[in-house]
Amino acid sequence: MDREAVIEFLGQVPLLQRLPSSSLMKVAELVQFKSYDHGDYVVREGETGQGIYFIWEGQAEVIGPSNGDEGNRPELLLRKYDYFGYGTSGSVHQVNVIALSKLTCLVLPHGNGNLLQPKSIWNAEGTPKDFSLVEHILHLEPIDADIFRGFTLPDSPSFRQVFGGQFIGQALAAASKTVDCLKHAHSLHAYFLVAGDNNLPIVYQVHRARDGNSFATRQVDAKQNGVVVFSLMASFQKNEVGFEHQNSLMPLVPLPETLPSMEELRERRLTDPRLPMEYRKTVAREKFVPWPIEIRFCDSSSSRRPSQPSMRYWFRARGKLSDDQALHRCVLAYASDLLFVGVSLNPHRRKGLKTTTLSLDHSIWFHRTVKADDWLLYSIESPSACGGRGFVTGLMFNRNWRACCFIDSRRSCKEIETVNWGTQIKALIMHLQLKVW
Repeated sequence: MDREAVIEFLGQVPLLQRLPSSSLMKVAELVQFKSYDHGDYVVREGETGQGIYFIWEGQAEVIGPSNGDEGNRPELLLRKYDYFGYGTSGSVHQVNVIALSKLTCLVLPHGNGNLLQPKSIWNAEGTPKDFSLVEHILHLEPIDADIFRGFTLPDSPSFRQVFGGQFIGQALAAASKTVDCLKHAHSLHAYFLVAGDNNLPIVYQVHRARDGNSFATRQVDAKQNGVVVFSLMASFQKNEVGFEHQNSLMPLVPLPETLPSMEELRERRLTDPRLPMEYRKTVAREKFVPWPIEIRFCDSSSSRRPSQPSMRYWFRARGKLSDDQALHRCVLAYASDLLFVGVSLNPHRRKGLKTTTLSLDHSIWFHRTVKADDWLLYSIESPSACGGRGFVTGLMFNRNWRACCFIDSRRSCKEIETVNWGTQIKALIMHLQLKVW
């Protein structure tokens, strides 16, 4: 049987949604095909069987223990993608499983049950304490078929509400776990509906819009307290050979190794005599928690004066990521929203300006294989802002000058009107005086 067909099949089995792609590949190598005719016993009550069975084709019936009463034996129908059995040779079946038609099963032999108990949905080896922070952030807990639960970790960026990149990355992770590992996300479109609460878990419900030979489409709704707060559509494609060109040129910028880190920039602010002492004291008092994404800015900027609506910086995930392309694309999706919103405000900055910003939508197109724990250049521009909305677009390049993905986003950007209470009180006093006269 074609190995790709086996991998695609296993990717649709709910039990295996929690597996990293490396574990799924191993399962695909180990499973054995077993065929049965109508009426054959697949496993018998009291016997050990051959391992864990996945129904490839046909139907089977589960008949429970008799308990001395033939009329009350429970029955259950098993269909394609259903599974039964045990991963250890010492486990005895408590029921009979009988083929109702010509039946084909994939059997994972005894002794391989450990493959079904990975450390995380991304990593089959190592220990969780060694995983990078962003991998922990993008780890989801499978709670049912096509339903996952995510959390906002204490050390992750939150910005007083759930970070938009967290919604995007976790929702893409949920969608990716319902697609076979031969297909990778090539585009996503997301809408932010309600601000997320950092203190509540996020439930991701995946809807299977389409499963084709080369493409698959998923819709993901993120819920808190039963309310949909975020929605994402993602399309996945099997790797194919086709035409290739690139007109977008990578900007000429300094290499990341020559640029200061965010930690070094913070230390410079603490000791820079050109900055107000009060500002430096405020920075020193604030607890500094490094982001899970390491950033090296290519351009200097100021929050007190207008500048070009653009930004360029190198970034990569902190630590070593698991070798799972789905994870690397989720990390890029997560990082794509960092510092993105502020670019549309650059031409309008001035001393004392206070603004409120909200993410409205976000789109990403993945064009090449990515490695998110290696340096990538993010070039961001805001072509337009109007009507209280800013449009921001970006390109990501790898160190080989190849464009990896394109990003578009729209943000609500508005100035907060500040009230001069002294002026307001004076005006009120004058109004009262006039009424007296």
